[in-house]
Amino acid sequence: MKSIQAVRRNLLRAQAGYPRPERPLAPAPVGSGLLSVPGDSGLPLVGNTVDMLGNPLGNVLRQYRRYGQVSWSRWFGGNIVHLIGPDAIEAAWMDRDGVMSSELGWGQLIGPFFDRGLMLLDFAEHRHHRRIMQAAFTPRRLDGYLELMAPLVADHISEWDGGQGFPASARIKGLLLAVASEVFMGSELAPEHTRRLEEAFDATVHGGRAFLRADVGNFTWARGLRGREMLQEYFRSWIPARRAGSGGDLFTVLCNSSDEDGNAFTDEDVVNHMIFAMMAAHDTTSVALSMMVYYLGLHRDWQDRLREESCELGDSAITVKSLDALSGMDLVFRETVRINAPVGMIFRKTVRDTDILGHYIPQGCLVGIHPWATMQLPEWWPEPKRWDPERFSPERSEDRVHRFAWAPFGGGAHRCIGMYFAAMEAKLILHQLLTKFEWSVPQGYRIRFTYGTGAVPADGLPIDVCRLRTPRSSVVH
Repeated sequence: MKSIQAVRRNLLRAQAGYPRPERPLAPAPVGSGLLSVPGDSGLPLVGNTVDMLGNPLGNVLRQYRRYGQVSWSRWFGGNIVHLIGPDAIEAAWMDRDGVMSSELGWGQLIGPFFDRGLMLLDFAEHRHHRRIMQAAFTPRRLDGYLELMAPLVADHISEWDGGQGFPASARIKGLLLAVASEVFMGSELAPEHTRRLEEAFDATVHGGRAFLRADVGNFTWARGLRGREMLQEYFRSWIPARRAGSGGDLFTVLCNSSDEDGNAFTDEDVVNHMIFAMMAAHDTTSVALSMMVYYLGLHRDWQDRLREESCELGDSAITVKSLDALSGMDLVFRETVRINAPVGMIFRKTVRDTDILGHYIPQGCLVGIHPWATMQLPEWWPEPKRWDPERFSPERSEDRVHRFAWAPFGGGAHRCIGMYFAAMEAKLILHQLLTKFEWSVPQGYRIRFTYGTGAVPADGLPIDVCRLRTPRSSVVH
């Protein structure tokens, strides 16, 4: 890790002294009244790739300070337009002219690993698939998932021993995979299958971050392809049983759902959607939940406040509505995903010439939409680096200054279909943790990150966890 960071620092020093040509991505057509997009190509050959991989947030914020809400740079050997700020990301997400392709944008980066997942579909086809999948995320279905999840979460957490250096992030990720297996697949996995699936998902998620993009040896891209193949085989093997079943798990629901016209998913559709849904259910949610645990370990006053809320709720009254009523927990969730967005960057590619905030964007241009960086801008968020859940309180409502100032789940037609499930799952697990444990972050500990869909603790997040002398889960009011 140190050698990678050293390489990155040396490249940044070289880049600082290297002439940065501020030539446009492509000149705006004469007489169009549009501006050319400002930016630069960075270092020879590598452009900004190393910095984007090592510190994506810092790189993008520097781009914003230098060029504003719309700019371009060179990355992975090609040009990319960056959209940073509420107005810029709104223009791309709402896509009123239908020019922003999610399939083409994500496809060249993660297409081999999440091919035909809902996020990688476009326009009419996306709407068609989303209508069918929506049946899996109705309020009635969410109630059913919660009923499946609650005892499973309680059983797993009761087996945690705590102690000093407890690897909170690693244990949370394992728990989320177990929950996703039960709720999304309708089966509890044997330990050996759990390890294989977790390794396959990790390889698949990280495949898109490979610098060498070729199926060679055991490098990152090749490991991602093998992970995808393993997941495809696994899900295909279960489809006949799920089509014949009537369970309440997501897998069975997708196998048997149809829209109002009777359209249903093919076997390949089900496999593609399950791979993507399982990734989102345990990878992105683990980012949010791990960081909630981290911040509550730093801010013990907030931990005590949330524990008091959870103790008043008790375990026998857990419903979607009662979890939503945990007001302090909702503030903590919203602030945590602002500061540590589960998905930091979202991609599109233009299918026709267009403009964003008066800047000319040519056809075939890769576009990076930056909700994470947008939620760190001091123009919209006072003291953006400070973890302050009260900024979402009714008295302050800092998120109301613009409808896309807080946008961790995307927007427009591609807004995350599982956002309510993710929030429900994170709150349920945190509720169980609060009623059984208390925890703190060791003095002097500094969290180190690696990057997948978002910033993930690289060391498993070792914290000090102590079981409560009298577990509060039995308290019912």
